[in-house]
Amino acid sequence: MAAAASVPLRVCNQEIVRFDLEIKAAVQDIRDCPGPLSALTELNAAVKEKFQQLRGRLQELEQMAKEQDKESEKQALLQEVENHKKQMLSNQAAWRKANLACKIAIDNSEKDQLLQGRDTLRQRKTTKESLAESASNITESLMGISRMMSQQVQQSEETVQTLANSSRTILEANEEFKSMSGTIQLGRKLITKYNRRELTDKLLIFLALALFLATVLYILKKRLFPFL
Repeated sequence: MAAAASVPLRVCNQEIVRFDLEIKAAVQDIRDCPGPLSALTELNAAVKEKFQQLRGRLQELEQMAKEQDKESEKQALLQEVENHKKQMLSNQAAWRKANLACKIAIDNSEKDQLLQGRDTLRQRKTTKESLAESASNITESLMGISRMMSQQVQQSEETVQTLANSSRTILEANEEFKSMSGTIQLGRKLITKYNRRELTDKLLIFLALALFLATVLYILKKRLFPFL
C-alpha cells in the first residue's frame, strides 16, 4: 500500500521539478528578449501558465503530505512543499526582475530607434538641402557657362566681322595695286617712248649741227679760198 502511494508522490515531485526548470528557462528567455512587447507578452503568458501548473502540483503534494500516516513522513513532505514554495517565490521575484529589465531594454531600444529615425530625418533634410544647394550651384555654373558662351559667340561674330572688313580692305588694296600696276606699266611705256624720242631728237640735233657746221665751213671756204 505504501509502495502504491509512493508512485503518485514521486510523479508529483518530478513534475514540480520539471515546472521549476521550465520556469527558470522561461525567465531567462524574458531576460534575453529583445522585444517587441508582443513577444514579451507571449513569454509572460507561458510563464504564468507554468506557475499555475506548479501551484496545482504543490497543492497536490501538500494534500498527499497531510494524508501520510507517519508523522515523520508527513513533516518531511510538508517541509519539502515549503522548500518548493520558497523556490517558487524566488522564481516569481526573478520573473519580476526579468520583466523590468526587459521592459527597460525595450524602452531604450525604442528610444534609440526614435533617435535614429530623427537622425535619419535630419540627414534626409540635410541631404535635401545639400541637393538643393548643389542644384543651385549647378544652375549658377550653367548660367555662367551660358554667359561665357554668349560672350565668346559675340567675340566670334566681332572677329568674323573684323576678318570680313580686313578681307574687304585687302581686296580693295589688291584692286588699287592692280590699278597702280597698270599706271606703272603705262608710265614705263611712256618713259621708254620718251627715251626713244630723246635719242631721236639728239640724233636729229647732231645731224642738224653737223649740217650747219658743214654749211659754215663751205661758206668760209668759198670766201676765204675762192681759188680752191
